[in-house]
Amino acid sequence: MSKGHPTITVRLPRDLRNDLERLRKAEHKPLSDLVRESVRQYVAARGFRRLRGKVLPFAEAQGLLTDDDVFRALS
Repeated sequence: MSKGHPTITVRLPRDLRNDLERLRKAEHKPLSDLVRESVRQYVAARGFRRLRGKVLPFAEAQGLLTDDDVFRALS
């Protein structure tokens, strides 16, 4: 374990590993940073979708059907 963070092992298909390696080189970042960032984004997106699914029926009942509707309501 490094710096008090637990370690996880993940098996990736060769093509995905190669894609990550190319991205790592292009962005000059450690592979672990790219993977952490990707997982954070995935978890945040899933949380947002879950919340949106819970709120959507209430928003639709208020006539908030599009992003523009929401923007107008908040402006």
